[in-house]
Amino acid sequence: MITDNTPPQPLQTTAGAPARGFNRVVACIGSGEPLSRVILHAIAMANSLAVPLLLLRVFVTRPTGEECQDPLDWEIRRREAFGQVELLVEQYRHLCALIEAEVVEGQAAEQISLWTQRHPNELTVLGTHGEWRPDGWGLGDTAREVVDHAPGSLLLIPCAAQNMPQTGYRRLLVPLDGSYRAESVLPFAMHLAKAQHAELLLVHVVPPTALTEVGPAESEDIELCERLLRRNQRVAQQYLARLQSRASEHGLVVRASVLCEDVRSSLMRIAAQESVDLIVLSAHGCSGRLDMPYGSVTSFLMTHICQPLLIMRQQPSFNAFEDDGGGQLELRFALPRPR
Repeated sequence: MITDNTPPQPLQTTAGAPARGFNRVVACIGSGEPLSRVILHAIAMANSLAVPLLLLRVFVTRPTGEECQDPLDWEIRRREAFGQVELLVEQYRHLCALIEAEVVEGQAAEQISLWTQRHPNELTVLGTHGEWRPDGWGLGDTAREVVDHAPGSLLLIPCAAQNMPQTGYRRLLVPLDGSYRAESVLPFAMHLAKAQHAELLLVHVVPPTALTEVGPAESEDIELCERLLRRNQRVAQQYLARLQSRASEHGLVVRASVLCEDVRSSLMRIAAQESVDLIVLSAHGCSGRLDMPYGSVTSFLMTHICQPLLIMRQQPSFNAFEDDGGGQLELRFALPRPR
């Protein structure tokens, strides 16, 4: 895990070859309405990273201790599961040449969680629910267990997400709070935006300043609070302007926005207003609570956002910007600089 005290090491790649932090993209498929959305998002990721796509299907069996299943019924259902996966491979092969499938047996949440633990360098894609649910239902049981136990990165597809655009991602949102953890996803987001010809939207939300209220605030207290807010806004604007400038040098369309409201509600609102197709963020931001699997903002978005959410737990082959000592942010990324 990248920490603020330990900057990421320089990226080592061959000249002109795009770096990638994942060995494979794994789409967890089941039944229900979100199936095609999960697969199409997984295809977009696999094609952008030039890695294979695996369709993972869990053949659900009864929990241990329950009444034994009829062997004939079990065999019929097992063959049906294999047949459905094979059909999906053929159905989507024209969109992704590097596609394969695998069927595992057991309980869905347990098997997917075990898979992510055994393959931490694979990007796992799954729906927030096995089938359609009304807005505000948070995470389904399977998604919740995977979120709680997966050590790797996850792409969550909410039931309320719009259909995948035929042309691919058009706009990516990257929330930044100034920390190395949040910023560490930016090179990956840039690579994805370049591969998808998408616009990159960088957002920094300045939290409102607050005073301890045990009585009426005095004028100097209010002035101090306003000065701190103005200072934070100024620093955030300068920070995003530097990142925007450096990212634009790589031929990307980049916009930056500084907001000053509640962080969580602001991110939800701008994601809806800007019609973003994907949000890319780190599991942790500036707080860095490593005793928790996710930071408070990420945890909130997982259960409330209506857009697909890519949560990066580790970035083994991507690195963030760092200060070169002269006040300029130096980009260390695999994409070659434009000639």
